[in-house]
Amino acid sequence: MQAFIAEHYMGKNVDVYCGIKDTFNGKVIACADGVLTLEKDDKYTHIAIDKIIAIWMSD
Repeated sequence: MQAFIAEHYMGKNVDVYCGIKDTFNGKVIACADGVLTLEKDDKYTHIAIDKIIAIWMSD
């Protein structure tokens, strides 16, 4: 999953679903060491890649 995200989503806005009510969105700025980093409104969200159920590009 890490290589896929780095290749297809780097620098793009995405929504990330991790289950139940855990949905995150932002611009992919890093994907390394099992962690996906999103940036939105000058704030960063770090997500464990093994917890991601689905990811898709957002508007």
